[in-house]
Amino acid sequence: MRSLEQVLQDGIRDIQDYPQAGVVFKDITPLLADHSGFTQVVEALAASGRDADGNVVVDKVVGIEARGFILAAPVALALGTGFVPVRKKGKLPAATYEESYTLEYGEATIEVHQDAFQPGDRVLVIDDVLATGGTVEACLRLVRRCSAEVVATSVLIELSFLPGRERLAGERVDTLVTV
Repeated sequence: MRSLEQVLQDGIRDIQDYPQAGVVFKDITPLLADHSGFTQVVEALAASGRDADGNVVVDKVVGIEARGFILAAPVALALGTGFVPVRKKGKLPAATYEESYTLEYGEATIEVHQDAFQPGDRVLVIDDVLATGGTVEACLRLVRRCSAEVVATSVLIELSFLPGRERLAGERVDTLVTV
């Protein structure tokens, strides 16, 4: 079996100037197409929702649109919890809370259903990339507005040359690979 480090090295490729000039996009589609590698990544991300003895310590897993969905849904299944989507504005059908934020190449607004959590739910947030931290920070505010508790955030890739971790100071943030 390949190490997680090797799986990540093999499964993530750089795409220059996407979605705009000067941005190096981290393409995870090769990783997603690799069943054994994808399985290892899901288990590694799910570890943030377990205690040192392997017991599940979260009630819900949040996935941030769009690639966060791809990662978070199987993490929720692995942990035996529910999955909650955090979507771009205007994509959810029921009453929502919304948060706006800036990201490395623009601005955006995300939403969550107001009834997505029970008060006191313990939540694991999953996303693909931690860059400037704006998306995750907005998501954490949404979860807390719903009276839920954020246990941890687990991301596939952290871009260390951007201030995401600094922006999330005081939060538990676990990453699988830092570039």
